[in-house]
Amino acid sequence: MPIKVPNDLPAVKTLESEKIFVIHENRAEKQDIRPLRILLLNLMPTKIITETQLLRCLSNTPLQIEVELLQTSTYTSKNTPEDHLFSFYKTFEDIKDNKYDGMIVTGAPVETMEFSDVLYIDELKKIFEWSEHHVYSSLYICWGAQAALNHFYGIPKYNLDNKVFGIFSHFITPEFENIFRGFDDIFNMPHSRHSEIRFSDIEKCDKLDILATSNLVGPSILSSKDRRKFFVTGHLEYDSDTLSIEYFRDKNAGLNPDIPINYFLDNDINNLPLVTWRSHAQLFFTNWLNYFVYQQTPYDITTI
Repeated sequence: MPIKVPNDLPAVKTLESEKIFVIHENRAEKQDIRPLRILLLNLMPTKIITETQLLRCLSNTPLQIEVELLQTSTYTSKNTPEDHLFSFYKTFEDIKDNKYDGMIVTGAPVETMEFSDVLYIDELKKIFEWSEHHVYSSLYICWGAQAALNHFYGIPKYNLDNKVFGIFSHFITPEFENIFRGFDDIFNMPHSRHSEIRFSDIEKCDKLDILATSNLVGPSILSSKDRRKFFVTGHLEYDSDTLSIEYFRDKNAGLNPDIPINYFLDNDINNLPLVTWRSHAQLFFTNWLNYFVYQQTPYDITTI
């Protein structure tokens, strides 16, 4: 089954070239089924890249999905063409009366800042509160996860002396979680961040469960007890070259970055990256859509 997107979204060409079934709005309107409505709040500066990555992850499912793209109104990205934002992105005022089966909130390159210093933090908090009654299941990624954990549960974040950068192994706990159906006992996930959350703070909160952990980078996937909120501290959605682009960008800028761990073949930057997380990434997003959105959300979306 297809993923439904706006007719002229640039990601469509990329997804279609990868043989991913994409259906345009005008065709979907003729089908007598209700697609899942997913809201994507994109906080990344390179919005086209991020939306393409996440649409790819959402596409491998028999469900029809209707994706709406959301940006903040209090801060406008300078790295995305203005006509793209105007054509495809909405603001909170545009969607505040809508209901959604699911919502994804991306990361943002503001990890070292205090939450209160982020320009759009008040708007983000308003969206978090709104989602409690307008979204059935929410998925928060990287800084988006840190911000949501802080807002809903008071979990602090801590700046790191050294950036977490590379591909890290994670262990699943508990054993029989539907979000990990089809996973191996150990799975890999990319990380690229300057801050962290800590076990000691999470363990004090009786409203959260830690579902996956890493010996090197700590708690990696968490959820609320009712499984309506998921928090991912890494980036399962990353492309094969995302960390490479980031590394060489910083290297060329004279920042002397560390080589991303377990990423380049033989840890040699002259080699291509070795992709070891893609299958689990696809499983994770498919399981979220199936078990925690599709099978749980009411058919009459207005009753959320």
